[in-house]
Amino acid sequence: MQALRFETEPGFFITADAWGDPANPPVLLLHGGGQTRHSWGDTARWLADAGWYAIAFDARGHGDSDWSAEAHYSIDYLASDLRALVSQLDQKPALVGASMGGMTALIAEGERPTGTESICTAIVLVDIAPRTEQKGIERIFAFMSNNQNGFANLDEAADAVAAYLPHRPRPSDHSRLEKNLRLRKGPSGEPRYYWHWDPTMLAVWRQTTDPARQTQNEERLYKAARALTVPTLIVRGGISDVVSEKVMAEFLDAVPHVHSVSVSDAGHMVAGDSNHAFTKGGHKLFN
Repeated sequence: MQALRFETEPGFFITADAWGDPANPPVLLLHGGGQTRHSWGDTARWLADAGWYAIAFDARGHGDSDWSAEAHYSIDYLASDLRALVSQLDQKPALVGASMGGMTALIAEGERPTGTESICTAIVLVDIAPRTEQKGIERIFAFMSNNQNGFANLDEAADAVAAYLPHRPRPSDHSRLEKNLRLRKGPSGEPRYYWHWDPTMLAVWRQTTDPARQTQNEERLYKAARALTVPTLIVRGGISDVVSEKVMAEFLDAVPHVHSVSVSDAGHMVAGDSNHAFTKGGHKLFN
């Protein structure tokens, strides 16, 4: 594994990990909101073994990437970071984006200026579509909002994840979970574990995902999707409450050039819920 940093604005840096030979075709892995580059599990390693140059990066405000003092966390800033990152690669990458990462890829490619080249060779949308189920989005916000005071230990954090994802087997090893947390001082000076993302993002996201703006957001994302000319695939979690079967069917009807596949027994966090199945499915996606 190689550690990388990309400057996407003057003095603003994005942190990434890379696997494989840099001379190979690149694949960028974009995580979901509130996650980090570590959420991809073994996917990046598998891609590297299959002959790709796999790069997983922390979005702004997440993990080890810079956090915005001005709370610049809208999709426009995320897409701008992605375009800037891609411009620093030697080859156009395939983009694999989960949830927030998928929307970022969709906007970055689908809203590129008329007459300009595509920024990527293909897009894989992991359980995200122009329209989403509001109840699923609200459940994500509730999970992120309820744990802003941190956890006394890793077991407490694991309990919170288990309550949010009851369908997922609870791991006995907390090492992967720990990568998404940082140990800092609590209100009384005691050590506590906090999710490693900027909590100011929640206010920005609540504004942009407010039900009153839902139609406007959907229209923008659908317009971007219809503008795609690169091969595009949507991977849906079979029990997702964010992208339902109805939502995916609507997407495929509206944008016929998009292909689809489902990962059974996986929820919205497809790569995390069923990383083995998702990674195994990568054989079909990238060959």
